[in-house]
Amino acid sequence: MFLQRLLEYAGRLNLPPTLYAEAPVRYLIELDSAGRPLSPELVDTADPASPRTRRGQLHLVPRVQRTVKVRPQLLADNAEYTLGLGREGSKPERVAECHAAYLAQLERCARVTADPAVEAVRRFLAGDGPAGLRLPDDMDRGAAISFRVEGQWVVDLEAVQAFWAAENDPDADPDRPAPVMQCLICGARRPVLRRLQAKVKGIPGGQTAGTALISANKEAFESYGLEASLIAPTCAPCGERVTKALNSLLADPAHHTALGGAVLVFWTREEHPFSLRDLLESPQPEQVRALIESVRSGQPFPRVDETAFYAAVLSASGGRAVVRDWLDTTVAGVKRSLGRWFQRQAIVDAYGAPPRPLGIYALAAATVRDARKDLAPPIPRALWHSALTGAPLPAGLLAEAVRRNVAERRVTFQRAALIKLALCGGPWAGREGPADENMEDEMVQLDANNASPAYRCGRLLAVIEEAQRLAIPGINATVVDRFYGAASTAPASVFGRLLQGVRPHLAKLRRDRPAAFRALQMRLEEIQAGMSGFPRTLSLEEQGLFALGYYHQRAWDRAQAREAAARRRAGMAAGPVDEGVAALAEDDAPEKSEEE
Repeated sequence: MFLQRLLEYAGRLNLPPTLYAEAPVRYLIELDSAGRPLSPELVDTADPASPRTRRGQLHLVPRVQRTVKVRPQLLADNAEYTLGLGREGSKPERVAECHAAYLAQLERCARVTADPAVEAVRRFLAGDGPAGLRLPDDMDRGAAISFRVEGQWVVDLEAVQAFWAAENDPDADPDRPAPVMQCLICGARRPVLRRLQAKVKGIPGGQTAGTALISANKEAFESYGLEASLIAPTCAPCGERVTKALNSLLADPAHHTALGGAVLVFWTREEHPFSLRDLLESPQPEQVRALIESVRSGQPFPRVDETAFYAAVLSASGGRAVVRDWLDTTVAGVKRSLGRWFQRQAIVDAYGAPPRPLGIYALAAATVRDARKDLAPPIPRALWHSALTGAPLPAGLLAEAVRRNVAERRVTFQRAALIKLALCGGPWAGREGPADENMEDEMVQLDANNASPAYRCGRLLAVIEEAQRLAIPGINATVVDRFYGAASTAPASVFGRLLQGVRPHLAKLRRDRPAAFRALQMRLEEIQAGMSGFPRTLSLEEQGLFALGYYHQRAWDRAQAREAAARRRAGMAAGPVDEGVAALAEDDAPEKSEEE
């Protein structure tokens, strides 16, 4: 269905002529109607200051896929084909063969089209014209050279375009006729392509020249004796249109987003104002709030949202494009899935401030040390799929987040949001136990009534760490730096020692800061009151709950300390309940932290 939907999308585009593509043309040879050069100098169209034209002016020119076979590109090819000038390291006999093929094709074009401009180019190349050119010393012989006759690009002529289409008709060679098969895209029995004549540009990791949408380059990929593009028979018009449609999507920032060696392309059957890219990359709180409220209320989406929505995840494998995922739904369906997805990830920030939505990159980057180097394609793929379909996140994603907590010995806002998203929308969702279907609402902030031993162990570690920080200001390595890994996987093995070790800190605080001591002691007692003991080991799900408990407790402590400090600055006396909280806030909490 992916190819059929691309063919539909091609019908909405103003596509270039058959087998034409936009490509840089570095040099132009200006001729008059008799084939005489207007100047011995080549016109160099390159602009090094512009990334778009540093290799030459972009123009629609004839283009077909070319490998090692001698195959000229009509009236827009490199110096070897156009002028018979070899590049460094080129074999003279190969250069002569390329130039001869170019001239033979030009001769056929002039004969078939009978166009004066084509004839002018033929005369120039057949006579002494090239010998009179003054070529620059630093000429790039691999760059494309084209022609203008009396100011007219010859490749723009309709007769030239028609000739190029006929020249590359898959059934044009009587010595090797194309096989006639049923095209898998349009369904008609037609001559089909042994190899698609155009390539896809813009897939991360793909070759510079582009990737093939349909290809079998090894025997293992062949089927029933069919090789190359014949494994998925495609007629020439369909093959070109779907490739150009995909290239159009990949060239338009509004229709794709790339991350981690893969790219997500998306479009609607008819024009629609829905902007998926903004929601995935930089979601705005107001926009997300409207989505969530619509999901909660059950109100129907506007009728226009029943428009069909399509999305595909692509990556590259050598010279081939790989379709990793495919989605065929409606705009309304995507909005519902996104609303639930943002609802599941909602969690207070590291200072207890209201939740803010996170995009795909922020969540994916939380699982690795350096997202630019270490982010593997399956991670953003899983997030994209979950966001657009509502499907559970794989358990491996939770494992990656938990492992990163242990490695960094901290729980960041982004990682806490990912863990909550994984627990709410993972294989545990809807199951009796700590991660039940109400978790997306109850675990946005500290849940003092949560009886999960894992969650309470995480809270307990945060309180023990706070006691240590207050008793030893400026400490370099806290109990979290030393024991987070063990505490989050095998609590029974370390919490006895941690509770013994916190006693001297509490004793010091009781002497020097009694209000802070009372607040911490109350928290320790409240947390342990709901526990019958420490678990010997924690499952992956419970390790995620441990991280949320630790994160929630720290965020709540910071929020309370900020609130008490703000009241104190305003000259308001703290009430008896807040006395201990105020004592924990000798200094205002910092405005920013690496945990945000």
